[in-house]
Amino acid sequence: MRTNAPIFRFLPRFAPLLLAWLIPGAAHAQWQTRSILVKPGWTAVYLDVDASYATLDQLVGSDLNNPITQIWLWQPAPAMQIVSSPQSPTPPNSQWGNWARLSLGLTSSFNTLVANSAYLVFSSASTNYTWRVLGKPVPPQYTWSTAGLNFLGFPTRPVNPPAFDAFVSLAPSLQGATQIYQYPGGNLGPANPARLFAYHATPVTRGQAFWVRPASANSYYGPFAVDVLSSAGVSFGTASSQYSIGLRNTTATNVTVSLNLIASEAPPAGQPSNLGVPPLLLRGALNTTNLTYAYSNLSVGTAQTWVLAPQGQAGSSITVVLGLNRYVMTNTPGALFAGILQFTDSFGFTEVDVPVSAQVATTAGLWVGDASVTQVRNYLKVYQTDTNNALVVSSNGAYIVTSVTTNFGAVAWPFPLRLIVHNDGSNAFLLQRVFYGFNTQSNTIVATSETVLDPNQLGSARRISAAHLPWTSANTPWPFIGQLGPGGTLTTTAPLPYDDQAANPFLHTYHPDHDNLDATFSTKLPQGYESYGINRQITLNITPPGNDFTSLTTASQALSGNYLETITVAGLGGASRNFDVSGVFTLTRMSAISTLTRP
Repeated sequence: MRTNAPIFRFLPRFAPLLLAWLIPGAAHAQWQTRSILVKPGWTAVYLDVDASYATLDQLVGSDLNNPITQIWLWQPAPAMQIVSSPQSPTPPNSQWGNWARLSLGLTSSFNTLVANSAYLVFSSASTNYTWRVLGKPVPPQYTWSTAGLNFLGFPTRPVNPPAFDAFVSLAPSLQGATQIYQYPGGNLGPANPARLFAYHATPVTRGQAFWVRPASANSYYGPFAVDVLSSAGVSFGTASSQYSIGLRNTTATNVTVSLNLIASEAPPAGQPSNLGVPPLLLRGALNTTNLTYAYSNLSVGTAQTWVLAPQGQAGSSITVVLGLNRYVMTNTPGALFAGILQFTDSFGFTEVDVPVSAQVATTAGLWVGDASVTQVRNYLKVYQTDTNNALVVSSNGAYIVTSVTTNFGAVAWPFPLRLIVHNDGSNAFLLQRVFYGFNTQSNTIVATSETVLDPNQLGSARRISAAHLPWTSANTPWPFIGQLGPGGTLTTTAPLPYDDQAANPFLHTYHPDHDNLDATFSTKLPQGYESYGINRQITLNITPPGNDFTSLTTASQALSGNYLETITVAGLGGASRNFDVSGVFTLTRMSAISTLTRP
């Protein structure tokens, strides 16, 4: 059998196109309710959930039991503009945006709540009102002004929040000459807002906003900080499987940080539902023997803890690597899992809530990899011998066969074969070659022919070929039987007709003994005279992932298993002989494009 070993030298140039699928998709919401105490008159509110799924007219204006009539959004000025005293809400074109109920007849400059923002809220009620805002939690994110006042809130524990004196005792930048103002309720005036002096008796209530002028440069939200790539939280989407989160000690003493996974609340009407918390793994230590990482399950009700050394010392910051166990996510592709990563500290001061979501992956798309043939089935005959160890001959003059050994035996050197598999989401196909590039509409496509690519953009297109498979001008894929995925089995047959001048290795078009023609070069000979028909039955047995962090988290993007192939050579009168080879294979998902474009 003629073949060329697969070469992956194309990958460095091909990678930018192939890896486009790694870009995360849109984040999905994980829901949590914030209960905010609104006093009669004016109350300062800090919102740390994203409730932009609905307008204020819907969230507040349509609720006849909600006494809030006006909401003013603080929009911080550029850094060079210093706010020296607490600001009162003024008409738009200042640093305030406003919303008002339609019944007031006022013009509103915004109609959607902005997360990580401070507000002044006016209640027409004569008693306190608990405003419950359902949204997606967002981690703290605020740029402090060191020269003026900042209008913001702190992510303290919702139950039994610390008093200001205890809270700022761990932050030197908030001690000494720091000024804090709060709104006690009622009308705005000389006593509202009021400067805070009773630090010991005033709790740092979550959801309440304060005007704060720090004594020095400050970025303190609590004893620790959580660093994530996006304020939208941890979104694995359908492709990502690992995510790193930074934890930093912001104090001069040891801090123990705990992580709990909690369930999302029910989503509001019109928003996607979810199937529960994602199956998360926490990466452990590296096994230096086999270079795999241990892991522990991050489950609801079981906390993970870390002790952070004082700020500036070794061990004051760590990286927590989370993984998604995609192997156990066997639901319908696209199904949503969602929850909340809740970080707390040993002082009982702070609670940082980070949303986490994941969608069930699909195996649809283009997969490219290698098979390595490491064994060939033997066909060794054992002949009968006499007492003198001489071969015994039968009555027809032939040696007598007593047994045939057909066990697999190792080859002297592994033989590589390239594999190209495309899955449309329901069915998988084996390909001899595939083309990846842009069509004339500048859309990225996976195709069976170069003719469907944009001729002006062929410089960025790529062709991948499996030279060991039979070439045909139509490049018709061979359909697999079975499912592409961990634990699945795929089987297909690639035929090489005995008279296929392009691919059959027994044919040599210009050699008179191997051209399938008689002595006059006018009549085609039957199968078996000069060439043989070949059928290659290829089976991929996909094994479950290994029980380690990397294997479990990459189960939807990398597959491996056992490679089996039966090569059947057919001759005269239908006589045939099988040759079996085996080995291992790996496949990597190179593109999520599920459509295979054909001419």
